[in-house]
Amino acid sequence: MEKLISLGTLNPGETGIVVKINTTDKLKRRFLDLGIVPNTKIKILYESPFKEPKAYLIRGAVIALREEDAEMIKVTRMEESLWD
Repeated sequence: MEKLISLGTLNPGETGIVVKINTTDKLKRRFLDLGIVPNTKIKILYESPFKEPKAYLIRGAVIALREEDAEMIKVTRMEESLWD
């Protein structure tokens, strides 16, 4: 079984696959509305000069997330060669 890490630990250019979301109902609903659901590929595109927020490619849309929110999303690191 692959190690779970938080989305916020990925570096620009890396991709993760969502495994679970550890948060309250209101924030979890926001993530689901943004398309952040289990088995979704998320690639980190950019990070601001102060390391947050970071920009993520999620289902074809670029979405910025704060570090504290990204920490609640658990992913497995994905090899770049598998990215579509």
